[in-house]
Amino acid sequence: MATTNTDPTTTRTVLEPLLTFDPTLHSHTSIKSIATNSQSFIYLGTSSGSLLLLSINPDTPNDKTPSTKDPNSTLDFDVPSRNVSFIKSVSVGDSAVETVLLLDETGKVIVLSDGFLFLTDSGLVQPVRKLGFLKGVSFITKRVKSSESECSDLLGLSSLEGASTSSRILSRLGGGVRANGVKDFVQKIEGDYVFAAVVGKKLMLIELRVGKNDKEVDLMVLKEMQCIDGVKTLVWINDSIIVGTVIGYSLFSCITGQSGVIFTLPDVSCLPLLKLLWKEKKVLLLVDNVGIVVDAHGQPVGGSLVFRKGPDSVGELASYVMVVRDGKMELYHKKLGGCVQTVSFGSEGFGPCIVADEESGNGKLVAVATPTKVIFYRRVPTEEQIKDLLRKKNFKEAVSLVEELKSDGEISNEMLSFVHAQIGFLLLFDLHFEEAVNHFLQSETMQPSEVFPFIMRDPNRWSLLVPRNRYWGLHPPPAPLEDVVDDGLMAIQRAIFLKKAGVDTTVDEDFLLNPPTRADLLELAIKNMSRYLEVSREKELTLSVKEGVDTLLMYLYRALNRIDDMEKLASSGNSCIVEELETLLDESGHLRTLAFLYASKGMSSKALTIWRILAKNYSSGLWKDPAREHEFLDGNTNVISGREVAATEASKILEELSDQDLVLQHLGWIADVNPLLTVQVLTSEKRVDQLSPDEIIAAIDPKKVEILQRYLQWLIEDQDSGDTQFHTLYALSLAKSAIETFEVQSTSQEPDDGRLEETKISDPGGNSIFQSPVRERLQIFLQSSDLYDPEDVLDLIEGSELWLEKAILYRKLGQETLVLQILALKLEDSEAAEQYCAEIGRPDAYMQLLDMYLDPQNGKEPMFNAAVRLLHNHGELLDPLQVLETLSPDMPLQLASDTILRMLRARLHHHRQGQIVHNLSRALNVDAKLARLEERSRHVQINDESLCDSCHARLGTKLFAMYPDDTVVCYKCFRRLGESTSVTGHDFKRDPLIKPGWLVTR
Repeated sequence: MATTNTDPTTTRTVLEPLLTFDPTLHSHTSIKSIATNSQSFIYLGTSSGSLLLLSINPDTPNDKTPSTKDPNSTLDFDVPSRNVSFIKSVSVGDSAVETVLLLDETGKVIVLSDGFLFLTDSGLVQPVRKLGFLKGVSFITKRVKSSESECSDLLGLSSLEGASTSSRILSRLGGGVRANGVKDFVQKIEGDYVFAAVVGKKLMLIELRVGKNDKEVDLMVLKEMQCIDGVKTLVWINDSIIVGTVIGYSLFSCITGQSGVIFTLPDVSCLPLLKLLWKEKKVLLLVDNVGIVVDAHGQPVGGSLVFRKGPDSVGELASYVMVVRDGKMELYHKKLGGCVQTVSFGSEGFGPCIVADEESGNGKLVAVATPTKVIFYRRVPTEEQIKDLLRKKNFKEAVSLVEELKSDGEISNEMLSFVHAQIGFLLLFDLHFEEAVNHFLQSETMQPSEVFPFIMRDPNRWSLLVPRNRYWGLHPPPAPLEDVVDDGLMAIQRAIFLKKAGVDTTVDEDFLLNPPTRADLLELAIKNMSRYLEVSREKELTLSVKEGVDTLLMYLYRALNRIDDMEKLASSGNSCIVEELETLLDESGHLRTLAFLYASKGMSSKALTIWRILAKNYSSGLWKDPAREHEFLDGNTNVISGREVAATEASKILEELSDQDLVLQHLGWIADVNPLLTVQVLTSEKRVDQLSPDEIIAAIDPKKVEILQRYLQWLIEDQDSGDTQFHTLYALSLAKSAIETFEVQSTSQEPDDGRLEETKISDPGGNSIFQSPVRERLQIFLQSSDLYDPEDVLDLIEGSELWLEKAILYRKLGQETLVLQILALKLEDSEAAEQYCAEIGRPDAYMQLLDMYLDPQNGKEPMFNAAVRLLHNHGELLDPLQVLETLSPDMPLQLASDTILRMLRARLHHHRQGQIVHNLSRALNVDAKLARLEERSRHVQINDESLCDSCHARLGTKLFAMYPDDTVVCYKCFRRLGESTSVTGHDFKRDPLIKPGWLVTR
């Protein structure tokens, strides 16, 4: 509870006058005390000692009248009209009735008058009994429990103090009370009740006991404790009794009797006043004009309430505190602290007033007693309070009220959402579109279909989805936003005219000072309505509502020309109705959006047709290409061209299509824009059924060579195709491109050392699909594949200068001589030629290569340097005699002498190494034979005590065997163990046993 200053303005209408009762018609005295119970019975204590009983009953005819409660409301707001009935008056004595204490649980009423207590029943049927044993009583109050767990049992207090039974039981009232012809309308229940009484300087805790037949009533003093002199007010809650005097407030424990000071009042202050807040089970302490709320332990909780003046009396009604003084009753909010309503019922100096409320703290009736009359007020139903605030356009206060009711549990979450939606519609017709949508979004029950009539005129496809008559009729029926804006502008113009005439209106002051334009208002309305539908898309909706949300959202985007949002919605998963949008988008020229929409709905043929038209329009100049609009000075662009975008979007559709005819229909124009996109379409793995390779190859434009090559490469390398037709076609296509590339290159550069360096060139007509040169791709494929026909490829390149490719093909055909001639003589690649000889693996290949170097023929000079290189690298593999015979007499001696000499020395060294190895082998053989002979000629002595090392049986005259590790076994164990493994587990095949010899040592 926050401490705030009182607000002089009335913001809510919580109470309204119900009726007035004149007590002077029944007792010509003033009212001194008043009490009410939950059954709408009012007890009035007069200054002349009379006790009056009133009843406010519902009118009988109104009870039978059907309720007009709103079917969507969760609250019973139906309050029938009431009237007051005077039931009975009894005389208590000659002195004023100061306090009326209702003991509803026992059906008894205790009255305090002239220091004495009087007892009667709640219907004033039984005679008033004076409890004469108690004198000098100044205040009485009953015990209120917040919960049983926080309250101690008082039954054992008197026995703990050692009091006798005779001292505890002060009186026994016998005999019943007859009805005497008057209907006993109060229900009597059996039970005990406890209250506290201040008698002089003592505080007594007294228990009222009612017998089974309600004829015996016992009063028992449970505890006596020392009190403070001059008690002015008293409240008992749980185990604490709070006492107020002119000095301050003190707290007594009803268990221990100990006391402590809560607050000390200033020297000059109003009289102390305590009010039990029934709803929160807290106590309001009054210090002058400030109300402080404390708990049962006297500890302040929350903030404080600041009243305008010190009140005569304080009451409670739901979330409000009522104070009366000087003929006025003010309602203060408990949590917010502000004054929400002021009710006048008399002039200043009217006299002291008393306010009474129902003990539940959440009743519907309030009674205010003045010296001359009693005024009854009823609590305005919460629905009527909300409506009143909405009619006053006090929307913030209405939301605050609803949220308070929701936190107090008086209304449901559905009602809160209902009010937010109602406020949203009111704000919408007041042209506050942003605030209206904010309230729409806070409503959990509002359906998106409720805003459909603001976007599309009725009747339409979704007219039947719009809920009807769900609100309180505070706003006009839904209408298109254009009509709402026009009506709002007319209201503004009317308000401006009235203001000049001095008439106040409810139109927003900002609109009067700065009238908005129709275009601005309409744009703002569409933007915020779009915002609401965007959020609504994330909710769980029925299919028909989803279709309405997405379709109408597209309408709004088009109205604002938000192209990016239109395309984003159309290209994503959506529930748009194509029939409602295709004409609209076509006529407005939003073909891209329409194409995206067709694609999202699976209408691929229509979408592809639009992308083809767009690409054609961009290329022909019918439409402005966005790339050309952003050209830099150097000719570069910072955005993709329109044709590229159209082809890209079309290729995305085609990549997933298995309709071969449709793919082939649009393949051509995409290839004209970007060949790479065509390749992506043909090689896509996204489609369920792959296209027929034969038909695709036949359909590819012969001029689009790179597309064909890339498709064939994909079939061979990625799809592992083993079709020789595809391999041969791929090789021929690469060979043809390589020939053309070589010819183009030959015209652009001069030969260097008799050879042409290949440059990486691509198709001059467009973007190249490949990163590597065509000859490199051709050479790699010719070497890696064995499924193409090399003769067909040779026929194609026979007359070209593709010598390396020819060499690869001749190698495939086994033409070794031609391969060596190309490598050695045409390409002059000595290293490749020598490597090929190594692959052949025969010495004669090197000799053949040497002959080619020394006698190249066709008028070519001998290649002495290459011959010397060959002799230097592989001379040991050649026969020196043949080499000398082959050497040309024209070969300079200085080139060959060193090489020939080295070759001869290597030959001699190799021969001598062979001799050494041969002799060593013979020596090892002789040594092995000698060792074998020694082993076989060894003698083994066996006697009668000799045992088998395996089975440990006596050998005697049995056959036996001895292993190289000198272990001896019988023949039976020898056959079981085998020749290679002894008893010790030594495997002589894997780990031979080497014994020292004359040549071999360990």
